[in-house]
Amino acid sequence: MQRILKKDFRVFQGASSLNLDAKGRMTIPARHRDALLLQCEGRITLTKHPDGCLLLFPRPVWEMRREEIAKWPISARAWQRIFLGNASDVDVDSAGRILIAPELRTAAGLTRDVMMMGMGSHFEIWDAAKLGESESNAIAAGMPDALNDFSF
Repeated sequence: MQRILKKDFRVFQGASSLNLDAKGRMTIPARHRDALLLQCEGRITLTKHPDGCLLLFPRPVWEMRREEIAKWPISARAWQRIFLGNASDVDVDSAGRILIAPELRTAAGLTRDVMMMGMGSHFEIWDAAKLGESESNAIAAGMPDALNDFSF
């Protein structure tokens, strides 16, 4: 599911349980694939996240983020390496799949069962078991103080 953001960017949300094939390819769910084809002609960028997942950005969104990251001070050089140094441009193929580079699959511990999570302007790609563990740990730790005033 997606809504329109300013500059005609979509807001991506929802979780999809997916599988990687033996070559490291992942099929983008149709509901997101159509929006990615419209928004960026299927051109996307993947990079590492320190939480142990991958980030998947439509290329125009990534290009804005890349410019922001490149402006970080020298004291953030290690973080620039994490995000910029591991960025990989990929295209959605005619079958609706993306190829995740072996280095990125290894970094995120992706083997077969993965989850693709819509996070607004981008997606997170997680090993399914690792995501479950991460969510359990977050729930066990309780709500952070920053969310004291939040409620549904």
